[in-house]
Amino acid sequence: MTITVAVDGSALGNPGPAGWAWYIDDDCWDAGGWKKATNNRGELQAVIEILNATAEADTPLHILCDSQYVINSVTKWMPNWKRRGWKKADGKDVQNRDLMEALDAALTGRSVEFEWVKGHSNHTLNDAADERARAAAGAYKDGTEVPTGPGFTGAEQTTPAEPAAAQMSPAEPAAAPAAPEAGAAAPATVQVSCELERELADRIVDVARAAGRSPQEELARLIRSGAQAAYGEETR
Repeated sequence: MTITVAVDGSALGNPGPAGWAWYIDDDCWDAGGWKKATNNRGELQAVIEILNATAEADTPLHILCDSQYVINSVTKWMPNWKRRGWKKADGKDVQNRDLMEALDAALTGRSVEFEWVKGHSNHTLNDAADERARAAAGAYKDGTEVPTGPGFTGAEQTTPAEPAAAQMSPAEPAAAPAAPEAGAAAPATVQVSCELERELADRIVDVARAAGRSPQEELARLIRSGAQAAYGEETR
């Protein structure tokens, strides 16, 4: 039977105290982290951990993930990276190469389906994974005991499916846009992150979805237009 599991990562400062978590149900989950890492490393590590935890069971997995970076890495970019010796199209090393190689090894021979879900949208499994990843990151920040879970117990997934509105397959345009390979199309760009009020973040996602863009593309568009208005400069 296919097991549905949510994965998530968290970083306080990005980089900063960081956590990862995977969640099947209250009796079957795990979490951990580091004193300093990025959110992307937490997202990747969560996937690696659930794959390793279920390796002996060799059961098909349905992984719910709110990181397009993770999903695009696995479904779009990784084959080319491997052919180039884990190099991007610009010849530079792939970011988080150590985790990418570990993820590639953990996926070998496994039956895994990835599905993008919108974060912070009252999705039961995603919210549970997010809560545990943030708790782990907070524990590293505070120097307290990291709240780990019971691990994989082999229990079947019994959590009811989420309403369709809370889920979106990476095959849909708004969930997994046809983005260029990381670092290949625009070598002069950098990745940025910021905290936003949830209402504003949801609005950006809704506008992006209606326009057929990814939330990241919509946010970049807003930053460029805002920079031009504020600084009077042309932006890419």
